[in-house]
Amino acid sequence: MRQQIVAGNWKMNTTIAEGVALAKAVVEKVENPRGKVVFGAPATHLDAVSRTIAGNQHFGLAGQNCHQEEKGAYTGEISADMLLSAGADYVILGHSERRQYFKEDNAMLAKKVNLALSKGLKPIFCCGEPLNIREKGSHVAYVSRQLKASLYHLTEEQFRQIAIAYEPIWAIGTGKTASSAQAQDMHLAIRKAVSRKYGKKVANATTILYGGSCNAANAAELFSQPDVDGGLIGGASLKADDFVTIINALK
Repeated sequence: MRQQIVAGNWKMNTTIAEGVALAKAVVEKVENPRGKVVFGAPATHLDAVSRTIAGNQHFGLAGQNCHQEEKGAYTGEISADMLLSAGADYVILGHSERRQYFKEDNAMLAKKVNLALSKGLKPIFCCGEPLNIREKGSHVAYVSRQLKASLYHLTEEQFRQIAIAYEPIWAIGTGKTASSAQAQDMHLAIRKAVSRKYGKKVANATTILYGGSCNAANAAELFSQPDVDGGLIGGASLKADDFVTIINALK
């Protein structure tokens, strides 16, 4: 049975004190989750949040990004080693906001994946299509190309360390809504794409998260879909009660 994950991406929100309080509130309310709960905290918060969840096997910690080089003169950037030293065991890579605002392309993300894996970090690799691609009907091919360009150079053993997060960019902040059926269709398409490259056994073991405006109201329906293995949660992860409701929706 593949691992289920609910990862909260706090983005550029909360102070350290607020982040610690949020993590504590969630930990106190979640006793025995059906999957792994991951806090995607800002880099400044990682050490403090790490100490908050220390010793609790149900919780993990993710950096929201890391640089593709091991170290160097890259002012303001965060390295994989820095994330590890602050207590992170996961890293979110290829988020749509990183691709859009910081022009991260598939080749760069392949380097980031390589470095993260070499350091022992588990990547949560984001993929997904914008509105114009969805309207053309070429979304499956588009996402498949993202996977091929950034992940398919990996060995089977390396690929097994990857969790994939599907982001329907066209349904985030646009007023359009992705249905649970549309989420399932894309998750299944991603699993089939992985199967063509790595085989059915690996594909069936790959965790695929939904990253498109999942919230307390729709989580149960989304997570009930056979190929949806949890979620990468944005705004709803900043409210302890909402995030707990989402965690408890895991099947």
